[in-house]
Amino acid sequence: MGSSVRELAGATPATRDRYVDLLRVASLGAVVLGHWLMAAVTPDGVGNLLAVVPALQPLTWLLQVMPVFFFVGGFSHALSYRSLLRKRPQRPQRSERSERSEDSVYSAFLRARLQRLLRPTMVFVLVWGAAALLVQLLGGGGGLTGVTLRMVTQPLWFIGIYLAMVAFTPPLLKLHERYGWGAFAGLAGAAVAVDVLRFAAGVPYVEFLNFAFVWLAVHQLGFLRADGRIRRPALLAGAGLVTAGALVAFGPYPLSMVGMPGEKVSNMAPPTLALLCHGLWLVGAVELLRAPAARLLERPRVWRTVVAANGVAMTAFLWHLTAMFGVYGAMLALDVELPAPASAAWWAQVPLRIALAAALTAGLVAAFRAFERPVPSAPGAGHGPLAALGATLCLLGVLGLSMVGFNGLLEGRTALLIAVPVSAPAAVAMTLGGWLLVERTGRGSGVRAGIQRP
Repeated sequence: MGSSVRELAGATPATRDRYVDLLRVASLGAVVLGHWLMAAVTPDGVGNLLAVVPALQPLTWLLQVMPVFFFVGGFSHALSYRSLLRKRPQRPQRSERSERSEDSVYSAFLRARLQRLLRPTMVFVLVWGAAALLVQLLGGGGGLTGVTLRMVTQPLWFIGIYLAMVAFTPPLLKLHERYGWGAFAGLAGAAVAVDVLRFAAGVPYVEFLNFAFVWLAVHQLGFLRADGRIRRPALLAGAGLVTAGALVAFGPYPLSMVGMPGEKVSNMAPPTLALLCHGLWLVGAVELLRAPAARLLERPRVWRTVVAANGVAMTAFLWHLTAMFGVYGAMLALDVELPAPASAAWWAQVPLRIALAAALTAGLVAAFRAFERPVPSAPGAGHGPLAALGATLCLLGVLGLSMVGFNGLLEGRTALLIAVPVSAPAAVAMTLGGWLLVERTGRGSGVRAGIQRP
């Protein structure tokens, strides 16, 4: 890996925005560390440290950085899709041929962007599905094992939302190119309307629309960043912070920017206007740090570290909860006392638990990182509608699996996905079928989709 990383780092084009790569790694790393810190595991189950110590909830205004990842995604998707459009044949074409050409670009774009996302995800799903089936056939599934089987898939919601962002990039990029900030304002306005209907009019189920409006609005900020149109980041950060504070102080929104057990309203699931304003604050803040961070990334050793981390970031994200529960399971098996969450003994144990979780995550990354490596597309004829269908099936599958988990696999346990009950086997089948469609259509694309690394 060392020589490979050195070569990749040395071959970095001068035009590459290294800060975006740092933000991608840092945001995922913050999520992983946050999960390890917030988990309040006892022999009876898993709680949330922020619920045990509510005074820590303001920290989520700094540490809930998932909006940064989606913002970076918008930037990368805009560059990637435009690059593919430039590479398609430029000879004069009839409108039907032009549509087929754009169709091929779309399928190639989907496969190129989703390849490093779906392959490690499918390995994770299949490995855990087989393990859950074996555990339950042997009569297990209680205690911490059952909690693990239920919770280990929860981070997959992020994969589902990201899939939607990729799938909607071409039409939303066109809206951006036509309306600029107006396209963002339209999505933000829709998020406002949803919350008004939810909280003021009591319209049922309307809140789930903000899974699209809020996160796609943040994604749209990445398009604006790609075109250099975020010119006043201090104003953006200030407006987002003040508005989010006002909404929490005077509106129906909770203080925490992550979900709290037992709360009637969560800013995260589904997302709220307060979380969108929080995203504006974060985007403005990271843009203010761009210049000093860019100077730091000019140092070869720092840049090689970012390149190496980007090469395994998705694998580490997928398996970090597995590592965390593995550490707690080993402690229980060895009769190591689990102190009461937030007690002095609990805090004293934190560095050891995090070090062990990091070491186990590194071992899992070493075992599964090969599935994160991209494979170049081959020439052929793409099929955009089939690629879109594949992405949709993957989206529904991984969202469903994040909600239902693997516990109760043999009992037919279900969870509601957009008002429809879904079981783990059905979710796995949708994910697998969608992935195969994306792979098939992208492999047949007439556009060679080189994947930029880190």
